[in-house]
Amino acid sequence: MNQLLKVPVLASRAFSSSARQMRNRVPEAQKLFQEDNGLPVHIKGGTLDVLLYRATMTIALTGTCYSLYWLFTASMPQKKA
Repeated sequence: MNQLLKVPVLASRAFSSSARQMRNRVPEAQKLFQEDNGLPVHIKGGTLDVLLYRATMTIALTGTCYSLYWLFTASMPQKKA
């Protein structure tokens, strides 16, 4: 029973705005993405963004080729044995 009485206190502490202040990093990100360095926006974030972009393009291209292969295979008439 004692634990149930502590729940409102713990909940108010968990959602209190003074418990933890987070630093606003939006202006830093805006500066990074708005600078004119000739890079497309999807790879301005650095190495991780380049790797994610390449992985995404590889998966998309592989899926497209796989789909086209099965469409081609399905369009061919089956041989009768």
